[in-house]
Amino acid sequence: MNSIIKGVGYCLNYTPGLMLQHGSTIATERVVNPDGDFLKEMGKHVRSFEDCVTYWPNQVYIGNKTPEELKGVEFPYYDKKVEGASRYGKFGEIMPEAEFLLLAQACDCFEVVYMEKGFVAQHKPELAKDPVITEEILNRVTEGAELSEIQGFVDRHEAEPLFYEGKLIGCVKRAHDIDVNLSAEVMLENIMNKASSVLAILHSLKHSGVNANEIEYVIDCSEEACGDVNQRGGGNFAKAAAEIAGLMNATGSDARGFCAGPSHAMIEAAALVKAGAYHTVAVIGGGCVPKLAMNGKDHVKKELPMLEDCLASFCIIVSENDGKSAEINLDIIGRHTVGTGAAPQNVIGSLVADPLERAGLTVKDIDKFSPEMQNADITKPAGAGDVPMANYKMIAALAVKKGWLEKADLANFTEEKGLVGYAPTQGHIPSGVPFVGFAKEDIEAGKMNKAMIIGKGSLFLGRMTNLFDGVSFIIQKNTGKGTGAVSEEEVRSMIAKSMKDFAASILGNQE
Repeated sequence: MNSIIKGVGYCLNYTPGLMLQHGSTIATERVVNPDGDFLKEMGKHVRSFEDCVTYWPNQVYIGNKTPEELKGVEFPYYDKKVEGASRYGKFGEIMPEAEFLLLAQACDCFEVVYMEKGFVAQHKPELAKDPVITEEILNRVTEGAELSEIQGFVDRHEAEPLFYEGKLIGCVKRAHDIDVNLSAEVMLENIMNKASSVLAILHSLKHSGVNANEIEYVIDCSEEACGDVNQRGGGNFAKAAAEIAGLMNATGSDARGFCAGPSHAMIEAAALVKAGAYHTVAVIGGGCVPKLAMNGKDHVKKELPMLEDCLASFCIIVSENDGKSAEINLDIIGRHTVGTGAAPQNVIGSLVADPLERAGLTVKDIDKFSPEMQNADITKPAGAGDVPMANYKMIAALAVKKGWLEKADLANFTEEKGLVGYAPTQGHIPSGVPFVGFAKEDIEAGKMNKAMIIGKGSLFLGRMTNLFDGVSFIIQKNTGKGTGAVSEEEVRSMIAKSMKDFAASILGNQE
């Protein structure tokens, strides 16, 4: 039986302090152009937490608004607000920076995260009010250290500073004196990634009603890697996040594929469950600190707010077929092979046309396509255009070439089958999976039958190959076939009935 989507969690962590100090674009600028206008002006372009919460694409990401509603909002979005917006959404939340930094400290297992005493005392009660934060997590937040101790670590270049509203309030120390894989910079990035994943896991449990102990396996598909000098990317983010989130019956491992990682991980999770290896699997992806303000220079130059101020994360729970939830159809898988090539038409052909043809379907049989769902508010000012729209145009052109569409239907195709991009530019985060939560709901409500999730990745970034990458899969209406699993009560009832029938047959024969 096909595996099903049991629940989702989508979270944003508002982190302007991390952005201004540790975003790769800003950190690079400090080295190559320390006296430039960008560093002088960037502070004026930081959004408030309220502006972050009321921002339309953010409200879509956490589930308070839908992609269809966003389609009705005039572009650009940065100067439009959602009235009455809440930090908490149907799928997750937008966590304020102070609370997130304390959550990060709670995720520290080797005493490398130091927070100032006064900061902890002021903001720990705020974290305690978050409905998904458990007492176990709260108890992991330490009382804090003296500011002089934190300042000493930073001054001696043993730690990366943590700022809140322009003031030093903490640091992340290196975990080894000379191992660059355990440097303060790497430890900071990895712990923030882990913390954001933990929050998404907690919200996925709330959304799905799944007990933490039901999850047996976790697959992390982030773009970070943890290890030491002997195994640079040995892992395991999955098990590390599962520990803090309280998934006591889970094991797990990391899967990497750049932006295509989430789609690879979803297929693996569905296959593991369908094969019976595990009953319930969680796929997680945490935020990427270096990508904060990645396009900040262009935003500042155009007098826009720096919109890449959030660490995004997600968790999708995949489980055994319950006869009603949206399914992952493993019979329709698109894959960019070694021989596919990097030409855009070849890529789209391998991920969209080929799997549909093998299944005897066309693009008309898919209600919605979810490729790279980057927010155009971020990408257009940086010269990258509207990424989802570019994908839809390629899919439509391919469909015309295949004879599935008439040229006159090109404009309608984008409108009917497409989505407006709303995800942060955190690499793997926008790559198809943000729509899984909405697809699940719409399919189960009878509003659609099939959605295609498309993940694409740039493997050449690792300088190991010039190859491109990608995979796709279909989420569809449940076929109505459950797992066939029987509860203990039902087993007892069947045994009792069988014994009763057997006894009756014996007595009948004696008569």
